[in-house]
Amino acid sequence: MARYTGAVCKLCRREGTKLYLKGERCYKDKCGIEKKAYPPGQHGQLRKKLSDYGQQLREKQKVKRFYGILEAQFRLYFEKAARMQGITGENLLSLLERRLDNVVYRAGFAGSRKEARQMVRHAHFLVNGRKVNIPSFIVKAGEVIEVREKSGDHVRVKECLDTAEGRGIPEWLTLDKDGKKTQVVRLPERTDINYEIHEHLIVELYSK
Repeated sequence: MARYTGAVCKLCRREGTKLYLKGERCYKDKCGIEKKAYPPGQHGQLRKKLSDYGQQLREKQKVKRFYGILEAQFRLYFEKAARMQGITGENLLSLLERRLDNVVYRAGFAGSRKEARQMVRHAHFLVNGRKVNIPSFIVKAGEVIEVREKSGDHVRVKECLDTAEGRGIPEWLTLDKDGKKTQVVRLPERTDINYEIHEHLIVELYSK
């Protein structure tokens, strides 16, 4: 599958907000957007007023890059969210939050979603006791995600868990640090997602 392999700090600068793509570095002064809070490129410092379409497109791109998802899969998530009961934009964010790679990251087992995705693909985690190596696997309320016994001594897992509490664990997850497991106590709600996301712009874009 195609993946962006360029400098990820440029993506944060392009979207004008932290996307937390480089793990612990994003929480330090070395963060690229802290040094250069303007879009990359020759004309990055020029102020440009975006049209309504431009704002909608930028919001979609921001969320795609935030969760590390390509266009085709992102549209599938939107179509699924539109068929669900409730508000489409909030349903979309809930689905994205419930991806296994995101849960692994949010629980503190990995320093970034990219790292979490790699760990999942290498089959370091169990869901309800079963090995799952699909990053897009959607977790459900009550399910338990744990580090496999043979992966329990994984150096990066230990390092990330040591800094997890400082980063914060969302209320819809509980973390057993010693047991290296997390449980989905309930489905994530809009109030649990404290990132600057305007999901209504994405709904407007895809509804045209």
